[in-house]
Amino acid sequence: MNANVNIRFTPDGTGECLYTDMLDLREIGTLRIKRATSIEFDDRTQRWVVWNPYGRRLFSNTSRQCCLDWEQEHFGKDKE
Repeated sequence: MNANVNIRFTPDGTGECLYTDMLDLREIGTLRIKRATSIEFDDRTQRWVVWNPYGRRLFSNTSRQCCLDWEQEHFGKDKE
């Protein structure tokens, strides 16, 4: 698991990041949480699946933790 927390601030002062319990984000302001993906178990394939908000399968693995790690790696980096 990545031990870094990347917070991107927009010009209006809004911060965007993957949520983590590593620090209390409430200390810097009011939170508005929106999931980047959903991770659900697929009974048919017996795998955990990462879905985007539009229903597209992004990644799957037999390990839920592997899916969480993939989500962190994929969405946790600053996109330039």
